[in-house]
Amino acid sequence: MLYKKIAKPVLFGMDPEKAHHVIIDGMHTVGKLPGGRMLLRWVWGVRPAPELEMQLWGITFANPVGLAAGLDKNAKAVPAFSNIGFGFMEVGTVTPKPQAGNELPRLFRLPEDAALINRMGFNNVGIEGMKRNLRNQGKRTIPLAINIGKNKSTPNEQAEEDYRACIQALYGYGDFFVVNISSPNTPDLRNLQHGDDLSRLLAAVKDEVRKQHARFGGREKPVLVKIAPDLQPQEVEYMVDTILRSNISGIIVSNTTISRDGLQSAHRSEAGGLSGRPLTKRSTQLIRAVYKATGGQLPIIGSGGIFSAEDAYEKIRAGASLVEVYTGLIYEGPALIGRINEGLRALLRKDGFKHISEAIGSEHRG
Repeated sequence: MLYKKIAKPVLFGMDPEKAHHVIIDGMHTVGKLPGGRMLLRWVWGVRPAPELEMQLWGITFANPVGLAAGLDKNAKAVPAFSNIGFGFMEVGTVTPKPQAGNELPRLFRLPEDAALINRMGFNNVGIEGMKRNLRNQGKRTIPLAINIGKNKSTPNEQAEEDYRACIQALYGYGDFFVVNISSPNTPDLRNLQHGDDLSRLLAAVKDEVRKQHARFGGREKPVLVKIAPDLQPQEVEYMVDTILRSNISGIIVSNTTISRDGLQSAHRSEAGGLSGRPLTKRSTQLIRAVYKATGGQLPIIGSGGIFSAEDAYEKIRAGASLVEVYTGLIYEGPALIGRINEGLRALLRKDGFKHISEAIGSEHRG
């Protein structure tokens, strides 16, 4: 109510990218204020529910609802986002060197479609800037994923060096890592999703993780791959086979789409990645396909068009172990996180499940 009646009309009256910065700067400030994090927990916090707690890769997730990459690109507001009910969050995409991204305007709202189009182009402060931000925030209170990519100026043949540099610099600051090879806004990046390029890249990433693990000790940190929703069925099979052979820990399904099917908004012809409601069914179908292709062996994080508990539950039943929101958060506000959690508990009870793990992939079991 607070968001929809007061904050959203103000934010939606601004240029979308300016509103984005207002949100991140505001959350950064509140997270630093004495009592700020407690206030966020009081307004939007989600009470723990044993039936929603997940254990994956040796990490405890208090609930399955996370924040997708792209909102807090530079890990500037992690303490604040950690106190509004999320079970985990993803920061980035970060690249080794800072980069400005693509020319403005590059972010568009499509309210008629409950969607966004972005062609940001990995604008970020680079690994040293992210490291500074994370170093100054104290102990993390929810699991943190760091989404890593390559600089625009780095040719694909040298991409693995960029991904290695990100892991070297940030290994001590994240709980797991996400290899982004699926943004449509960096030229040729999606080519890294295929064949030998993907095998080589994942081998290099795993090698670097092993080196850092030897240096830091503890458990070896998981690596996930984020894939595009625009893949053909045969491409999905090849990619999943490569990922399984590479001993990667999981897959995020999915990034934004370049499809424009059925859009109403005047901005529908803008170039970039489309997120939000038009992606709901497409990403769920891809979760279904990936779950089948892996035989349910590999944890999936479902992302794309989640605006309700029903949307999240459909992705979980299709095979997702965790889910992420982004565009739904922009349109619905932070209260969405609590609504999804409460709704999931009700849906589990309705279907006779005692724990969310029982619902994962349940539609494949008849």
